[in-house]
Amino acid sequence: MPSLRFMFSFLTLVLGVSVALSCGANQEQSQLQSITLSPATADAQSYPNGQVQFTATGSYGNPSRTVTPLPATWGACYQLATTSAVSVTREGLAQCAPGATGTYTIWANDPVDIKSGCPAVTACGGGCTVQGNAQLTCP
Repeated sequence: MPSLRFMFSFLTLVLGVSVALSCGANQEQSQLQSITLSPATADAQSYPNGQVQFTATGSYGNPSRTVTPLPATWGACYQLATTSAVSVTREGLAQCAPGATGTYTIWANDPVDIKSGCPAVTACGGGCTVQGNAQLTCP
């Protein structure tokens, strides 16, 4: 009888460890790993009304899983500072303000869980996020 009790305890332990490990693996595979923006570079002069539609694609731990379009937080910056020279909608539609010239960074990110203790997002979208960048040239 003690042998049967030992065997049952051992099997229960093995089953518990297997479930715990498989849950962790599935969680890692379902986490967002990277964001790619397209187009990667754009010249506003080449688009109707100077409006450029950027699209974010998210790649997850499981290489066969991508999401396009990826819902994301969008923004623009110039030389690591926020800018009002380029506006970006919640859907990724970017447009240069009148008189804006130069090349600006368009970013899209997916902030990680704030409970993990990450600091706030920086001016160019950095911080505790998974982020993708593209370049927009204004005339």
